[in-house]
Amino acid sequence: MQKIKVEKEVSKGRKNVIILLLGTLIAIGPFSIDTYLPAFKQIASDFKVDTSAIGITLTTYFIGIGLGQLAYGPLMDRYGRRRPLIAGLTLYIVTSVLCGLAWDLNSLAFFRFFMALGGCAGMVASKAVVRDYFDKDKVADVLSTLMLIMGVAPIIAPTVGSWLINSFHWEVVFYSLAAFATIMLVSVFYILPESAQPDPDTSLKPTKVFKEYASIYRNKDFFLFSTARGFAIGALLAYVASAPFIFIEFYGMEEDMFGYIFGGNAAGLILGSQINRLFLRRYTTFQITYAIGALMAILTTGILGYSIFFEAHFWVVYPGLFIMLFFIGFQNPNVTALSLQPFNLQAGSASALVGSVSMIFGSAASWLMAELLVDDLIPLLATVAVCAVCGFAAILVYRMRYAQGYAFAKAYSRHPYQVKHREVSKQ
Repeated sequence: MQKIKVEKEVSKGRKNVIILLLGTLIAIGPFSIDTYLPAFKQIASDFKVDTSAIGITLTTYFIGIGLGQLAYGPLMDRYGRRRPLIAGLTLYIVTSVLCGLAWDLNSLAFFRFFMALGGCAGMVASKAVVRDYFDKDKVADVLSTLMLIMGVAPIIAPTVGSWLINSFHWEVVFYSLAAFATIMLVSVFYILPESAQPDPDTSLKPTKVFKEYASIYRNKDFFLFSTARGFAIGALLAYVASAPFIFIEFYGMEEDMFGYIFGGNAAGLILGSQINRLFLRRYTTFQITYAIGALMAILTTGILGYSIFFEAHFWVVYPGLFIMLFFIGFQNPNVTALSLQPFNLQAGSASALVGSVSMIFGSAASWLMAELLVDDLIPLLATVAVCAVCGFAAILVYRMRYAQGYAFAKAYSRHPYQVKHREVSKQ
């Protein structure tokens, strides 16, 4: 597939508009999750089920995202980025309306699955377009910018959702998401240019698609860094799925306060992603990833140990979760960039696979929370601690396999795509 180097062909202002649009497309994901979290009790009351049962609509959504990204990868390599993106947004709009019309829990879970299939088109396209537009040493920085834009969603979404369900009813949340996606669809038509020429040689036969994904996954860099990203997303989505239980049921907060508490914690994602951009000017992508991975493992195991031997006090758990999200704000753009670095012609499929791997981890984590969270926070704290430790283990394996010494000089001399490898090799 021939890439179109838009970076050299458009003005800086136009590139900024494109980045803003890409970040907003990614934000469809967290908006689709966080906006309806405050409505769990209201939905449960209407459908006459327990509040915890509504968690199945999160699980089906995560499964839809995971499977959908695998489909969009080869589609975006074969037909370019825009056409599958437009089709996905259209599907999202239709199924969002159907979610608002759902008549029971099963129908809502079913429509949420297809809503995810449509919404994940923006997630795949955004990462692939960034990989198309920008040089390899700028990808992590641009992805951090997207994290800034995307990070606004989990801050304001629960507050918006609380206002909608209090002023109207929970169905309006999904109608509002359909309206938001309609604006995105119009913006894609008029703002986003095609970044990669369609490649008719890309096969859509299931066996060939599977073989292509298998070849990508066998790449050692991709395998290790996508695994590290998967565990980071697993920790994040375990927290997201547990948030209504943590703050409303366990700590007894009002639904109106939930939006502020949840949004305040989500600000850690933005803060981490933007400080990461500053660190990238001085350190390599991998150096930051390694250090943050170690710190997150220490933090989460420390909170778990404290909560086991003492009380899971709010002022221990809440700041701890904030710092965890702060670290994930570092890790997400960095491990994504490191996962995609080895690929050029397969950028669309690699972008889809890295997202799908993450959603597999996230689906498992959210399902565990729905099954295990009953009357205390230990299952959540144990899950995020295991995710953090395992994610750091994948990063550590990369260091031991490719690097000698803490400066990682040989790793970066062997892999010229790494950020600032020349500067590191001189240290």
